Amino acid sequence: MGMPAFRSMVSCVLLLIVPVTLLAADSGAAMLYADGAAWLNGSHVPKSSAIFSGDLVQTRSDSAANIHAPGSSITVLGDSLVKFEGASLDIQHGGLSISTSKGIFATAGSVRVAPASNSWTEFNVIDTGGTVRIAARKGDLTITDDNGTTTLQQGQETTRDDQSNQPDDKADNKKKDKKHGTGAPPAASGATFNSTAAIAVGAGAIAGITTWVLLQSENPVSPSNP
Repeated sequence: MGMPAFRSMVSCVLLLIVPVTLLAADSGAAMLYADGAAWLNGSHVPKSSAIFSGDLVQTRSDSAANIHAPGSSITVLGDSLVKFEGASLDIQHGGLSISTSKGIFATAGSVRVAPASNSWTEFNVIDTGGTVRIAARKGDLTITDDNGTTTLQQGQETTRDDQSNQPDDKADNKKKDKKHGTGAPPAASGATFNSTAAIAVGAGAIAGITTWVLLQSENPVSPSNP
């Protein structure tokens, strides 16, 4: 059994035994729901999947993907490549729409966009062609880049260069890397849940599935040898 099938099986178990509200934002785990064609670490997501810190999410121009975590809802917009990092998201191409009360922030190149407070905040960050477009839809934002930190007030929009103050050769190299892609990293090995009961049940179920998979295949289940 390959890794995509294994991840799908684990996702089904998590959906059955652990409510989404028990997936802690600081544990680096959440749920991903595809709206059209979407990929997780290069594998197609038919409908939903567990997502862990370090995972790459990619969407087609006519699709989107939604990430649900306690206190946060993130939409990966069309034609985007985004790295999920638990408490933050790194935009490698395309954009995000973020609604959060947990301080979830986004980075795009050298630009960091974060809620200015822990109150409910809604904002968009889109990085195309080296230009980062930022819109504060609800609540204020703090924007940090190589030139310092500024505040963007609710209802305002602004732009930043995602390669500000970097030497031209480094900027060109990074843009080439973003254009050609650097490959999907292996999925994280797991996540910690807030609930003690969820830990026991979830760990037992996942361990059982893992044992069954190993007994069915002579090859180990691993991101490097699916």
